[in-house]
Amino acid sequence: MTIELIIFDCDGVLVDSEPLAMRVLINAIASQGITVTPEDAYRDFLGRSLASISTSLRDNHGAPLGPATLQAMRTELYALYRQELRPNAGLPDILGQLDIPYCVASSSTPERIHLSLELTGLLAWFAPNIYSATMVDHGKPAPDLFLHAAAAMAKAPENCLVIEDSPAGIAAAQSAGMRVFGYVGGSHAAPSGLQQAIKALDPDLVFDDMHALPDLVRSLRTKKKAR
Repeated sequence: MTIELIIFDCDGVLVDSEPLAMRVLINAIASQGITVTPEDAYRDFLGRSLASISTSLRDNHGAPLGPATLQAMRTELYALYRQELRPNAGLPDILGQLDIPYCVASSSTPERIHLSLELTGLLAWFAPNIYSATMVDHGKPAPDLFLHAAAAMAKAPENCLVIEDSPAGIAAAQSAGMRVFGYVGGSHAAPSGLQQAIKALDPDLVFDDMHALPDLVRSLRTKKKAR
């Protein structure tokens, strides 16, 4: 099996940002008069762009996230990032062990992706190969972003491996015709019930230790789909 490119999601995979982002999002939704539990928020919004979340809130509650709310969220979230954001365990150590190209493809804005990677010491490992959902018409779970990243890196979709932590991202990778590993090692995985949701989508492999990724990638080239 030929794997020529690894496409990393950012939030929850490279950086332990999801609990911070979800805290801000739930507070913003509450300010609109809508109550969403953390369990429902993780289920419905994890891995999706703010534009997609806003559309969902409009369709289901009649209250999208307006420009003022979005700006307030960015300000609050970036302040939290500067205080608390950390890379996930195993990073950046494992990046130097990968023997094929890799990039980032995230639902976040370019500004947020760059800030996340910069604050966690990962930016130099990925720049300039950073791709955002703002660059395509449809965000995850549509395949557009991953297909865009593969094209930009001059790799065929069937030769790409995606590392994702969200059901929306796994569905997007599968729709793109790519291999996908579900990562459940982030601090949000257990409280959100993420592992069960990811396993239900039948990715090529589910793992919780980023240190193991280089060996898992190598084994994928010689083994059939792992369970």
